[in-house]
Amino acid sequence: MYDKTRIIDLLCSIEKSLLLILEQTKTVKSVNDFITTPSGVFMLDAVCMNLLSVGEAIKNIDKQTDRKLLSNYPSVPWKDIMGMRDKIAHHYFEIDADAIFDILRHDLPPLLSVIKQVKEDIITSCSA
Repeated sequence: MYDKTRIIDLLCSIEKSLLLILEQTKTVKSVNDFITTPSGVFMLDAVCMNLLSVGEAIKNIDKQTDRKLLSNYPSVPWKDIMGMRDKIAHHYFEIDADAIFDILRHDLPPLLSVIKQVKEDIITSCSA
């Protein structure tokens, strides 16, 4: 069995990071918004660092739950998220702004929804 309080804390951290990314990138309408101005590049860096922390927290959750919790939510490509974390951490200068923009627009909202669901499921199981 795993420490549910620790997992909930990690899920809360992920949720906060995702909400921050989504809030601070509301004005980003295309990948060019990331690459044509110094403030855009700075924002891209901030998004990447938050994605790195999300990926790291997901790796920790997977490890601490013996790879059993996240598999209950197959709609999320967990391995891809962990792989993106590794790419940002170890191949930072190879990051593709188009890929980050695509993640931002297509992957983060559903991920946020699942993270909230996982958290709620754990909380419900604790009170049952």
